[in-house]
Amino acid sequence: MEQRLVAEALERNLPILAICRGMQLFNVAHPGGTLVQHVDGHSVRGPDLSRPAHNLFLESGNALSTIIGAGEHAVNSRHHQAVDRVGEGLVVTGRASDGTIESMERPGHRFAIAVQWHPENQVHAFPEQRRLFEAFKEAM
Repeated sequence: MEQRLVAEALERNLPILAICRGMQLFNVAHPGGTLVQHVDGHSVRGPDLSRPAHNLFLESGNALSTIIGAGEHAVNSRHHQAVDRVGEGLVVTGRASDGTIESMERPGHRFAIAVQWHPENQVHAFPEQRRLFEAFKEAM
């Protein structure tokens, strides 16, 4: 059902912001997209869900870097699966230092951005994370 909803949103050019498991779903909803079934060191939990767990490097020249800025960003993390093979039509825009894909998007779509971290937990501590939600709202 979820894969059909992603396909329908893409077909209708509706804005998509995929977060954590949503990014994984976004990837496998595209032909050829697969997941790594277990990644060590990315499931960091604690009382402060905004606390950064690692950095990611965001490449320039893509929609996400236009919104939050290219370069290094401190992000939280609580996943144990991740994108393996990237689905057709998707472009990787950011990676953790261990190579784990942390962000991707679908060029040519009105707004189709996927992130592996949880920006909803970081909006108060990191203003750039709030900008991601503002950009999503503007795309609506």
